[in-house]
Amino acid sequence: MKIIDEFKQFAMRGNVVDMAVGIIIGGAFGKIVSSLVSDILMPPLGLMIGGVNFTDLKITIKQAAIDASGAMTPPVTINYGNLVQVIFDFLIVAFAIFMMIKLMNRLNRRKEEVPAAQATPPPTPEDITLLREIRDLLNKQK
Repeated sequence: MKIIDEFKQFAMRGNVVDMAVGIIIGGAFGKIVSSLVSDILMPPLGLMIGGVNFTDLKITIKQAAIDASGAMTPPVTINYGNLVQVIFDFLIVAFAIFMMIKLMNRLNRRKEEVPAAQATPPPTPEDITLLREIRDLLNKQK
């Protein structure tokens, strides 16, 4: 029972829950960015370089063949176009995350600067200063 209690305590700590939420949101964000890349960015880019669809790019090592029994063996290919697509996805995701972190850091800096300006205490009123001086003089006379 003790190990279950320790696991519950570990799993319910703020850091673990925050990490789980981050992973889930990151997965959803990755799907959005993948769709952005494959559906919005890649078609015009492919058109600019001659109508090439990156996911269709491949090197054929062995052509498809039909054997004596009439069964077809599929071609053997190296699908480097998928790699190009994934690299574009990664670069865009990395850039988007970089921009989000940069924005968050800027907002955090602004939040830290505001309390620092408010942290300076207001000047002591003259009557309080005068009373302190009188107290100090009376303490010296004793």
